[in-house]
Amino acid sequence: MNIFATLYQKHKNIINDLLHLAIAEDGKDITSINLFPANKQTKAYIIAKQKGIISGLPLLPIILKQANTHLDLKFYFKDGDKITPGDKIVELKGTARDILFFERIFLNFLTHLAGISTLTSQYVQKAQPYGVTILDTRKTLPGHRILEKYAVKIGGGQNHRLNLTDMIMLKDNHIDLYGSIKKAVNCLCTSISPCPPIEVECSSLAQVQEAISSAVQRIMLDNMPIDQIKIALSLIPKHIETEISGNIDLSNIEKFAALKPNFISVGKLTHSAPALDLSLKISN
Repeated sequence: MNIFATLYQKHKNIINDLLHLAIAEDGKDITSINLFPANKQTKAYIIAKQKGIISGLPLLPIILKQANTHLDLKFYFKDGDKITPGDKIVELKGTARDILFFERIFLNFLTHLAGISTLTSQYVQKAQPYGVTILDTRKTLPGHRILEKYAVKIGGGQNHRLNLTDMIMLKDNHIDLYGSIKKAVNCLCTSISPCPPIEVECSSLAQVQEAISSAVQRIMLDNMPIDQIKIALSLIPKHIETEISGNIDLSNIEKFAALKPNFISVGKLTHSAPALDLSLKISN
């Protein structure tokens, strides 16, 4: 089973709800209904106008199924393939009304997800020579997280946690409210049995040392100056995973990757990825 099929089976209800919303919010296409008879057939292509990594194609037949609509779809690419301007990505055959109704719904999902995959691939390419894994974050558009994190994987990145149940993570506000890293870790280890791996977000060397003494499984160095990160990495024993996060972009990713942490997490993969330029063109 491929990555999307597995994802869809696990999160079918959430994804279907999102697709229903996308269909419902467009209402009726009064323009196309009044211009074209119901039986008018036509053909169209989704075409690349920009180079990148395509993502989201398996959604198209699911969208049609949710709307109880049939279009003949022929795919010339699969998710993860590189596309270049002028490439025909999908051929659509059916009624003019249906093709024109689904045009924007299809493109909204494809341009957004392909944009994430494309941006992710650029970060991965820069970090790969250093053996560093690029992670996403929970900085996602509400309702779209599952698909956005899927697009990150298509671009070569890996997912951090999907939701708050996936891992124990002590962030700055947890630590500030509870009083200390050590006390919080002791509480979690006592309260949860068996206790899953714990990650701690650290913004100072003192916090790093406290996290090390608490025997956590991963330490995130959050928004630290690079000189401080170097010291922190030298202090952390090899059996504790390391992650760098905060103010990382394509202009500086290599500088951080060269320090060879296990992971670098980048919120921009999902919250700031520009849409990839695609269009739908009718072919009479």
